[in-house]
Amino acid sequence: MNAKLQDKVALVSGSGRGIGRAIALKLASEGARVVVNDLDAAPAEETLELIRAQGGQAVSCVGNVTHTDFAERFIDTAVQHYQGLDIIVNNAGYTWDNVVQKMTDEQWYAILDCHLTAPFRILRAAQPVIKQLAHAEAQAGQRVMRKVVNISSVAGLFGNAGQSNYSVAKAGITGMTMTLAKEWGRMNVNVNCVAFGLIKTRLTSSAADGDTAHIEGRDIKIGVNPGLMAAMEQMIPLGRGGTPEEAAGAVYLFCQPESDYISGQTLMCTGGLTGI
Repeated sequence: MNAKLQDKVALVSGSGRGIGRAIALKLASEGARVVVNDLDAAPAEETLELIRAQGGQAVSCVGNVTHTDFAERFIDTAVQHYQGLDIIVNNAGYTWDNVVQKMTDEQWYAILDCHLTAPFRILRAAQPVIKQLAHAEAQAGQRVMRKVVNISSVAGLFGNAGQSNYSVAKAGITGMTMTLAKEWGRMNVNVNCVAFGLIKTRLTSSAADGDTAHIEGRDIKIGVNPGLMAAMEQMIPLGRGGTPEEAAGAVYLFCQPESDYISGQTLMCTGGLTGI
């Protein structure tokens, strides 16, 4: 029996670590050929090695998703290496928190650029390729469904103190999802969104560890206060944060053929939490 995504071409931004890596591995395990992306070459290469070790195919497109030339490079990598484009997962992201009166313009625009403008540019660059492929398939009497999965957050649905920039960006991506579901349905593209709750990754590790992420010359503190983490987990009906693999499973639901008539939807992957 063939895997459900056999020979599909999947692009996953921010897939060198964490949730993105888990998504890339999941799609590859189902037969997809994956274009991996990360800011840095080393984690991207680690993901490539993991995919190849399980018998999959993958190439990398290293770079910052917010750079103006990135979207075209990302799409071109898929077309040049695999001559196709079937799945796009807009996953890359990070947080840079502050209460509104202390948030700088730099913080505001950095997060909107990463979580909202970058997916917009990637999808804009993908449209001509998808349109051409869909036209050729229609001429041949074929219907091939393609998938876009945008990543949001419960912060985008309910807001979160100290995260006005992130909450706005994640709310915006749900609006983009619904809009493109209407624009791209004629090209047989399902456009959906997954809103994550607490998923345990490097970005949600203990803030006491003092970890930072180096982004565009900035060292940005990452992690969550241990006390706050414990309180958050108590609010979750399942009693714990999710794993990257469980997060990847939610994304995969929208990538498989069984979701071919589902579009414009936002799925909460929260362990049962329905508000924050």
